[in-house]
Amino acid sequence: MTDPLFDDVKSLLDKDFGDDRILKQISRACENNEVISNYERNYVKKLAEKYLGRVPEATHIPVEQKSITPDIVIPQAPSVQKTQTIQPPKISYSNPKNSKIMLGIGGLALAIIVIVAISFSGISDVSPTVKPTVNPTSDSLLIQTDFSSYNKKDIISINGISDVSGSVNLSITNQNNELVWTEQVSLKSDGRYSTLAIAGGPGWENSGTYTIKVDNGQETSSGTFSFTS
Repeated sequence: MTDPLFDDVKSLLDKDFGDDRILKQISRACENNEVISNYERNYVKKLAEKYLGRVPEATHIPVEQKSITPDIVIPQAPSVQKTQTIQPPKISYSNPKNSKIMLGIGGLALAIIVIVAISFSGISDVSPTVKPTVNPTSDSLLIQTDFSSYNKKDIISINGISDVSGSVNLSITNQNNELVWTEQVSLKSDGRYSTLAIAGGPGWENSGTYTIKVDNGQETSSGTFSFTS
């Protein structure tokens, strides 16, 4: 069965909406059956809602509650038991809060995506065949990035493989050995993993050599790349 995410990515690329570099990375991940991070899914979801007419699921919940509640309560007022089952406190109070939280998270993710898209608006040609830039320190636990150097607000594409099932912990430290990024990524059935990171934020103030590391609970592997702030 085709992943709806893949169809949306193809439509966005065909209509030239969004950032080609990010969408091509997600398309390659879908074609290779690689892990797709929440950041990538949210990015495609927001573009699909804006340009392809996708409707957010959360928008249907408040409308259904408002239409059902008055229709049932008025004719069934004498029946206490039925009124209680139609209007449980959890339904009337928890869902709107969840909707607000989801909208807040979506707004933050959209703001980050807009900043990244603006920073890459002048790039028209990105080579997808760049060789791995991180030299792994272990044969059974591998990690690699798509480029050997990055500028501020660049997207770092990270992938690798582990012979231990479950998940791996990824981290990036600056030249002062300070942690500037971390994420836990689930492994696929074949041991592969992939994700994206943005070069920027607290700890990324200075240019220099940054270290990327992967830990599967039994061993670690690491490498370096250069960063220009």
